[in-house]
Amino acid sequence: MKIGLYFGTFNPIHVGHLIIANHMAEHADLDQIWMVVTPHNPLKKKSTLLDDYHRLQMVHLATEDFPKIKPSDIEFKLSQPNYTVNTLVHLQEKYPNYEFSLIMGEDNLRSLHKWKNYEVILENHTIYVYPRLETKGSAEEKNSTNTDNLDLKISQKFGSKIHMIDAPVVEISSTFIRDNIKKGKNVQPLLPAKVWEYIDHNNFYKK
Repeated sequence: MKIGLYFGTFNPIHVGHLIIANHMAEHADLDQIWMVVTPHNPLKKKSTLLDDYHRLQMVHLATEDFPKIKPSDIEFKLSQPNYTVNTLVHLQEKYPNYEFSLIMGEDNLRSLHKWKNYEVILENHTIYVYPRLETKGSAEEKNSTNTDNLDLKISQKFGSKIHMIDAPVVEISSTFIRDNIKKGKNVQPLLPAKVWEYIDHNNFYKK
């Protein structure tokens, strides 16, 4: 089985996440998409995150009507801070018959060389990349300009492992949602209905 891993703190998960995940499930060569809830992103302050359980529960609520999209708490059981390379090793040991790939935006692709043991990741896993607004273009254009996103050495060595997917561009951020909830603005259209109900019921992000 081919699994696409879509990592995020999902603080909260929003319709943009679901659009990307569903597009990958339907248009990339993947059987399932696992939404991997990260308890601690090394680049983010943990104090800004809701409790792990609440973020995982929101992913459950958001994905329960999408049979190809599954929530995952695999990183909750690993040492923190979480590094993708460690998670991939753990998953491959736990599910030796599965083939794991990564899903990321082009902005993350450009900073991939900063990731811990990024070469190990590229040697062993495929990466499916969705466009961000500033880099939107045809699939042919994006495939021909991998060197714009990675340095030449990485592109020459690992270019075949990187697949640019012409997914919809969705510029919604969890930060924008949190900030506007705090301001008392209506962000309901940006969230799956059950996620909005969960946030509203628990008065999340209002302080």
